[in-house]
Amino acid sequence: MSSQTSNNLARALGLASESRSFPGGAFLFPPMPVAFRCMSTITAILEPDADGTVHLPLPAELRHGKVRVEAKVEAVEMPAIDEEQRKRELLEIMERIRARNPFKNIADPVAWQREMREDVVLPGRE
Repeated sequence: MSSQTSNNLARALGLASESRSFPGGAFLFPPMPVAFRCMSTITAILEPDADGTVHLPLPAELRHGKVRVEAKVEAVEMPAIDEEQRKRELLEIMERIRARNPFKNIADPVAWQREMREDVVLPGRE
């Protein structure tokens, strides 16, 4: 389409004042505001509540207003837990904590605990 033909078409459609010229013709559509929407793809394994509902945590930018959700629900087989392996891993973690000795700078554990818990003196227990 020639530039002249597209300009005539734009005038006929009432778009002449808003058409823009480009090489090879005019852009016939009026400028429109563009709204970009935030979209997130979330993959999660959720445990249903007793009533069968699941709660999907949303990213902060999607927490205001309505959201469209597409869901694919399928059962997930969780791997069997080897109880002995789990015990070994927990024991290893506790050994690393003990080796670091996080309480070495606490001279009086009872006073430290009161500070941390902000205990109040209870009647008859001074």
